[in-house]
Amino acid sequence: MRPGTVYLVGAGPGDPDLLTLRAAKLLAEAEVIVYDHLVSAPILELGARAAERIYAGKERGNHTLSQPELNQLLVRLARAGKRVLRLKGGDPFIFGRGGEEVEALAAAGIAFEVVPGITAACGVAAYAGIPLTHRDYANSCLFVAGHLKDGSVDLDWDSLARPGRTLVVYMGLVGLPTLCRELAAHGLPAATPAAIVQHGTTSSQRTVVGTLANLPQLARAARLAPPTLIIIGDVVRLHGILAWYESSAAQAEAGAGEPARAQALTR
Repeated sequence: MRPGTVYLVGAGPGDPDLLTLRAAKLLAEAEVIVYDHLVSAPILELGARAAERIYAGKERGNHTLSQPELNQLLVRLARAGKRVLRLKGGDPFIFGRGGEEVEALAAAGIAFEVVPGITAACGVAAYAGIPLTHRDYANSCLFVAGHLKDGSVDLDWDSLARPGRTLVVYMGLVGLPTLCRELAAHGLPAATPAAIVQHGTTSSQRTVVGTLANLPQLARAARLAPPTLIIIGDVVRLHGILAWYESSAAQAEAGAGEPARAQALTR
C-alpha cells in the first residue's frame, strides 16, 4: 500500500476566521483529523464530515497520549495510506511540539507538509488591543513557555527581565505568581504593566490588566482558566485605548450588532 501524507496544520488561536486558506482546504479534504485540546469546536466543524476524528489533547498533567505514542499514531495512519491532518492550536512550530512530530515522520520516511498558523501571541494580543512592538514602548518581543519540560518554572530570569521588551508567556497561568515575583526580583519594576488574556479571539475572551505586583491576585479573583496568554511590558498600557474586540462584543450583546464591530475595527 502506498503511504499517505501527514499535514501538520496550525489552526490559529481560536477564531475560525483566522484560519489560513491552506488550512481550510486541507480540513475539507482530510480522511483523519488528529486534533489538540486547543482546537476550537467551530474550527473542527469545518473538517470533512466523513473524516475520522481522533482527540490527542494535552492539558497540564493530563495527556491523552504521550508524545512518543502520538508520533507513532501519525506514522501508523500514514502507513495505512491515510491523508492525515494533524491539527494544532496556534502555530505548530511555536510551543506546539510540531518539530518533534515531523522529526518522527521524517525518520519513518513519511511524507509531510507544515502549514503555519497565527500563533497565540500575535492573534490574542491583536484581539486584546496590545501591540507586541511599538516604537514608543518596545523594540523587541520574546515568546517563552511558562514552564520547562520537567514542569518547573525555573526559567532564565536574568535574560527575561529586560527593559524595553515585550514578554509573552504561553501556558503560564499556574506559575503566574512565581513568574511575576521572579521577574521583579531580577530587575523589572513591580509596577511594570502586565495582562493575562483568557480564551483569546473567542466569544469568551476576557482580559485582566494589572502590574507584576498585582496580576496574580487579579487573575485569581477573576477565576481565569486555561488557555491563557500573559503579556508583560509597557505595551500593555495601550490596551485601554486600543481594545476593540471585547468592547465590540459587548456592544453587539447589547443590541448594537455588526455595525459596532465595524466601528471598533476602524478606531
